[in-house]
Amino acid sequence: MMQLIWNGLIVGSFYALVALGYSMVYGIIKLLNFAHGDIYMLGAFAGFATLSAFGISNESSIPLLLVILLLSMVTTGLIGVGIERIAYRPLRKSPRLAVLITAIGVSFTLEYAVRQIFGPNPEAFPVRLESAGFDFLGMRITPAQIVLVIIAAALMLVLAHIVERTRQGRAMRAIALDPQGAQLMGINVNRVIATVFFIGSALAGAAGVMAGAYYGSIDFLMGFIIGLKAFTAAVIGGIGNLYGAMLGGLLLGLLESFGSAWFGGEWRDVFSFAFLILFLTFKPTGLLGARVVERM
Repeated sequence: MMQLIWNGLIVGSFYALVALGYSMVYGIIKLLNFAHGDIYMLGAFAGFATLSAFGISNESSIPLLLVILLLSMVTTGLIGVGIERIAYRPLRKSPRLAVLITAIGVSFTLEYAVRQIFGPNPEAFPVRLESAGFDFLGMRITPAQIVLVIIAAALMLVLAHIVERTRQGRAMRAIALDPQGAQLMGINVNRVIATVFFIGSALAGAAGVMAGAYYGSIDFLMGFIIGLKAFTAAVIGGIGNLYGAMLGGLLLGLLESFGSAWFGGEWRDVFSFAFLILFLTFKPTGLLGARVVERM
């Protein structure tokens, strides 16, 4: 039981980091950015490309992983800003269906551009995590797993601090409530939205590097399924709510862990999405959805 909980928290932390990007963007401009899962994939490949350029392979260094994590976060953050500027900003006043279709087009563009550059076959991630660990309360824990969970928790806490305690965070909340009123009060709406895309994309890129090191392999379609699952997590938590995204991601990770144990790994996704349908039947707004209108 405890091992299932631990495994679920590790995977759930990846989902939570990606789900935060969905909730931030939706909370600001009411956009379902379905290309966000592919930013996660780009983060993994950015780390892979950097390590390969320096001839690094099959390393187990946690400091090296942290350096690659930061570089990938900057790279994916800038890519996210570019996508917002080129693909989404010109359509901000267009019907939502047009923006949604554009997001799907951006997703396919990113996926198959990476396929053309790196090829269709999975790649082994150059930084691996040590499998040696210790037993604690019936769980098999490795130091690298603890590091991954701490990194994910730290990133979430930093984001919560930015949104709640900084001037930029107040501007984000103001735009979420009333974009036109915020602009009349002197807030640079375009700059704040670009910042939101940078932060959300950086978190997704960090999750991609962490997942690459955790699972050991990456491929150009890895962002598709996790994008759906992170969106599921955001909806379960209450899309537009940051704490809801965190809670939804962890809950989804636990559901997958227990679903795999009870029904087998092949039924994991069926169990997760079936739970989403059942959950939304009774609580359509999500766990913390009551506060979506009032705050991010």
